Amino acid sequence: MTQKFDVVVIGAGPGGYVAAIKAAQLGLSTACIEKYTDKEGKLALGGTCLNVGCIPSKALLDSSWKFHEAQDGFAIHGINHAGVTMDVPAMVGRKANIVKGLTSGVATLFKANGVTSLQGHGKLLAGKKVELTKPDGSVEIIEAENVILASGSRPIDIPPAPVDQKVIVDSTGALEFQSVPKRLGVIGAGVIGLELGSVWSRLGAQVTVLEALDTFLMAADTAVSKEALKTLTKQGLDIKLGARVTGSKVNGEEVVVTYTDANGEQTITFDKLIVAVGRRPVTTDLLAADSGVTIDERGFIFVDDQCATSVPGVYAIGDVVRGMMLAHKASEEGIMVVERIKGHKAQMNYDLIPSVIYTHPEIAWVGKTEQALKAEGVEVNVGTFPFAASGRAMAANDTGGFVKVIADAKTDRVLGVHVIGPSAAELVQQGAIGMEFGTSAEDLGMMVFSHPTLSEALHEAALAVNGGAIHIANRKKR
Repeated sequence: MTQKFDVVVIGAGPGGYVAAIKAAQLGLSTACIEKYTDKEGKLALGGTCLNVGCIPSKALLDSSWKFHEAQDGFAIHGINHAGVTMDVPAMVGRKANIVKGLTSGVATLFKANGVTSLQGHGKLLAGKKVELTKPDGSVEIIEAENVILASGSRPIDIPPAPVDQKVIVDSTGALEFQSVPKRLGVIGAGVIGLELGSVWSRLGAQVTVLEALDTFLMAADTAVSKEALKTLTKQGLDIKLGARVTGSKVNGEEVVVTYTDANGEQTITFDKLIVAVGRRPVTTDLLAADSGVTIDERGFIFVDDQCATSVPGVYAIGDVVRGMMLAHKASEEGIMVVERIKGHKAQMNYDLIPSVIYTHPEIAWVGKTEQALKAEGVEVNVGTFPFAASGRAMAANDTGGFVKVIADAKTDRVLGVHVIGPSAAELVQQGAIGMEFGTSAEDLGMMVFSHPTLSEALHEAALAVNGGAIHIANRKKR
C-alpha cells in the first residue's frame, strides 16, 4: 500500500527537521526522509549542522579556548597552576557525545510531534511523488500533497588538493584529529577555515591559512575585518592573502603544497591540510528528469522569495537555494514554507539574517556594512564603542574589539550592527530584533540596559551615532 502524506520533507538538517516538526504541529501528516548514518551505522538526524558542522565545531572551539585560558589567561585572576595538558581524544569524545545527544533529541521530537521518520535516499518524481530507496536497496513510492526539498550541502573539492581524509581533509575530517598536528595548513580564510584553524592553533599547531582573495573577510564591515585580521594574526594564525593553491603532493604523513602569490610560486609543507573553500548544494540524484523542478549551473534549485519552485506544491529551502548557507536561515525558511502551505501569509526578511564567526573574539554582523551603504550613496552616521571601555569586559579580562552601529543620517534608522568581541553573536541578535521593528539609534540609546553587561557596549555605540556616548569621548561631527 502506497504511503500518502500532506507533507514529505527530503533531508533532516536544520531546515528539514524544523519544517517537519512545524508541519506536524499544524496538523499536517508529515514524513521526513534522511539517509545519513553515524559511525555505528545508525540513522542520525540533524544534518551537517548537528553531525559534522555547527555543533561539533563549537564544542571543539569551546574546549580549545578553555585550554588556552588555562595556559595563558588564569594568572591574571590570581589562579596559579602548572602542567596543564590537553587530552585530544577526550576532547573529540566529548564533542561526539554532544552530537549524539542532540541528534537523538531530534528523533525524540519527531516522535513527540507525530513526524514519520523514513530512512533512505529521497528523490522527487513527477506529480509530487517521492522515490524512497531504503538501506537494503528496496524502493518505495510515496505520494505527497506538498514536498519540501532540504538536502543541504557538502564541502567543495578542489583539484589541486584532493581530499583523502588522512593527510588532506575537509571540514568533517578536521573534527576528528586524534592528536595536534605540528604544522597545519588551511585552504580558505572563511568561517570554517578560521574556526577550525583557531581550534588547532590554540592546542599548539603552527597554522598557516592560504586565502586566494586579496581581501580578508570581504563580507564583513571593513573596520571589523581589519580588527579581526590583526587579532587572529596576533593569536598565531599566519594568514596569507592572495595565495592561490595550485597543487599538492602527499609524501607519507606530510603534504607539500604549492601556491602562487605576489612573489611568484611558493611551496610549504604541512602535517595536515584542511580544505575549507566553501560548500556546494547536494542536488545530485535528488530530482528525476521529469520532476519539473529546475536547477542552475551550480546545482542550486530555482525558487521565488517564498521558496516555491517551478512546480506547485514543491518547495526548496536551506543550502540548496539562493542566499547564505546558514542553519538559522534554513530553519526559518522551513517554518515560512509550512506556514504558507497552511494558507498563512508568512514571509522572511532576508535583509536581517545575522552572520557569525565563532573565533575568539567572536565576529558577527546584521544588516549592511558601511562600505556597502556608501557605495549605494546612502549618507550614514556611525557610532562605535570599544570593549576596552566596558566594565564587564574588563572584569572578564576580555576587552578586545568593539561594537559598531550604522544609522541613516537622515532618518536615524539603524541599517547595520557589527561586532567583534565577547558575546558578539548575542549582541548582534539584540540589534537584529531592534532593526526588525525599524529601530532608530535614538531608540536604542533611550532603552535601559542592565549594568554591568556587555550589552551596554551596544547601548553606548547607539548613543555615539549622534554624539551622545557617555563612557567614551565623542567624535566631533563634521
